[in-house]
Formats: sequence, C-alpha cells, structure tokens
Amino acid sequence: MSFVKRYRHYRTGRYAAFCVLIVVILMGCERSIPNPDPDDTFGVIPAHFPAMPVPADNPITREKAELGRRLFYEGRLSLDGTVPCASCHRLEASFTDAPFQLSRGVRKQQGIRNAPTLINVGYRKVMFWDGRAATLEDQAMAAFLNPEEMAADTVAVASLMRSSEYRPAWVSAFGDTVVTMRRVMQAIATFERTLVSANSRYDKFVLGDTTALSAEEKAGMQLFFSDRTKCSECHSGPDLTDDDYHSIGLFHHYFDTGRFEVTKKTEDEGRFKTPTLRNVALTPPYMAGGDYEKGELYTLEQAIERYNDGGVSFANKDPRIIPLNLTGQEQSALVAFLKTLTDSTIFTNRWFAKP
Repeated sequence: MSFVKRYRHYRTGRYAAFCVLIVVILMGCERSIPNPDPDDTFGVIPAHFPAMPVPADNPITREKAELGRRLFYEGRLSLDGTVPCASCHRLEASFTDAPFQLSRGVRKQQGIRNAPTLINVGYRKVMFWDGRAATLEDQAMAAFLNPEEMAADTVAVASLMRSSEYRPAWVSAFGDTVVTMRRVMQAIATFERTLVSANSRYDKFVLGDTTALSAEEKAGMQLFFSDRTKCSECHSGPDLTDDDYHSIGLFHHYFDTGRFEVTKKTEDEGRFKTPTLRNVALTPPYMAGGDYEKGELYTLEQAIERYNDGGVSFANKDPRIIPLNLTGQEQSALVAFLKTLTDSTIFTNRWFAKP
C-alpha cells in the first residue's frame, strides 16, 4: 500500500504510529507541572475518536468521576498511606512512573515491571502488560490488593469512605451510603476513562493542518507508515496500538515471560501488550522490565537503533522484527516524528490534576 493510501486510510479513522518501542530506562530530570488551566475538559471525546466503550454497570457521571479523581490521588487507600494510584501513574510523566525502570509499592517494594500510561486507557481492551485484567475496574482492584503495590486494608478504606470527609461525595456518586470495594474501583476507573489525550501536533496534522509537522517529521511519518518498516502494523488506530501481544527480540532469555504468565502457552513466552505511542517521548523506559543482559540505558534514539538492528534471536520473536537498514538520517526522522505525538495540554488540564 502506498504512503498516500495509508495516509488517507488514517484520515478516515485509523491512526498509525511507530513500531513497538519497548526498551529500557531513560535517566532524566523530573518535570514540573505548570499551574493548571482554570478550564477543565471533563469527559470530552475528540471528534476524530470513536465512542469509548463503557461498562453497562458503571456509566460515567461527573459525580462519580470527581470521587474517583480524589481517590486516585488518595494515599490513604494504601496500607502505609504513601502509595496512591498517582504514585505509579504520575501526571508529570504522562501517567506513568517514568523515569523509573521498575514500579515501587508500599514499604518501597520493587515490582518486576514499570507502570504503563493511563492516557486513553478507556480504549484498552485488556489491562497490564500481560493482559491479565479484563477491565479498568479489575486492574484497579489488582493494584489495590497486591501486597507489593498498595496492599490496601479494606476495612480501613471502607471506614474512610464512611467518614464525614468522603460521605457527601460518595452519596453524590452512588446515591446511597453502601460502601463496597467494587464501588471504590468503579469510581477510580470512571476517572481514568476521562484521561483522554488527542491534542498533539500529529493530531493537528491529521485534522488538516499541514503546517503542524516539519519536513523531517513528515519524512519520519512516511517511514513508519511504509511497508519498509511495517511500524503501523503494530501501532494503529486512534490510540496507536493494536492491543495485541508481541515478542520483539529484546532478549535471548526473558526473565519476565509476559503473556505466558496468564495463558501458560509456550507461544506466548516473551510476548507483551503493544503500548500506545501517545506521549512516548515523556514515558521512558520503553519496556515492561529492563535489559538485564546488557545493562544499557536507552533513549528514543537508541530504541530506534535497536529496532533498526532487528533484535536478537528468540523462538517467539515476531517475524516482522528484522534489520531495517535505515540510515542515520532516517532514524533521526523517526525520532522526530515520535516527538510529535506529545500532547503537552495534559499538563494544563485542571481535570487531570490533583484536586
């Protein structure tokens, strides 16, 4: 398919983006969040996005989302009072725990993976890198109860929800005072479904502003749409992911076996869910764990270089991961394009920030 045809296909609703960028940690400085804009954008779905799937038993309401927003930033949901959802999904890191290689929970316990972004998470078909949770509600509950993450004391959480501090918001959200942990998760999931990002320069270009991208960025876009790189075969749709699982040849041996942990199928060993590329420049590291074979740290430039090399030999490696023979100029163009996927308006959106 020619680039022109691919681009037209994109304009009718199928976004595409660069190949699976799952690499290791980027060391860098913390970002500060500007003062939030007084205008919030609660529940706004961009015109060029499809309708978001929402569970029938958990419709989105402003009151429930407002409660969920408070709970998302509430450290007292965790056992030691220090680990809210926002500790691993930080706004300044596009709702990831960048630049940390591995997430940390209560008592500073270290996990085996880093936290994926929550940007546009309402469109995900399954949750976690291995797809072990079917819904956002299930994902929230898993982190809530995991002894290495939040390790919540459900009795203490229920007491907090019944307190004078939370009771009015609870009644506004659910219409009564019945407290269940499922409802706590429903509120958090409702807030997370409102974390929609669609205001990058890439979006502006797709919507008709041909001046939104530079010549180099357009060259990079043309490359990842091309049959030569096949990037868009994994990163497609408005959220730049196929929501499928792939092994991309990062290691000869995977200490974290990914999707295999869920299915126990040999063919799933080393396969992980394709991440969205929205705000990818803000969300290092770019893999679920770390490159313990070489101990190297990766930038986007090094990530492109790794993919250009075609990865290492591994039984389940996706056959599309092969040497690309890109020039240095072409690799730089791909990096430039990836950076156009950044939507900096998330930092000034009052709705996203801590209440």
